[in-house]
Amino acid sequence: MTFLYVSGAGTGGKAMWARVKRRTEEALLALFPSAYMVRLAMLRPMNREVSKTKWTRISYAVFGPLLPLLRIVAPGAVITTEELGRAMLRAARQGAPKRVLESGDLRALAAR
Repeated sequence: MTFLYVSGAGTGGKAMWARVKRRTEEALLALFPSAYMVRLAMLRPMNREVSKTKWTRISYAVFGPLLPLLRIVAPGAVITTEELGRAMLRAARQGAPKRVLESGDLRALAAR
């Protein structure tokens, strides 16, 4: 069995939420021999996907056009929903080179 936990960039930092996420990740890694922590930074929706959360829809309406540019400037920061899906399926089926996967790692895994 493979366990994938969707966490977030900044996990392990000094903020309370980051410390809680880090402890959660550590517990899951100890509990499941085949666990992967998926740390997303910025997720670019594809294929007309729309969030159910109003503030997220507003954020994407305002900042969405900048995501392709940000992806060029900081390629490890932005991942598409398609890449995320491919990377998670690949990690679940075949494993991944690391157990904590940042956006750049996920993009590389999706491209394999």
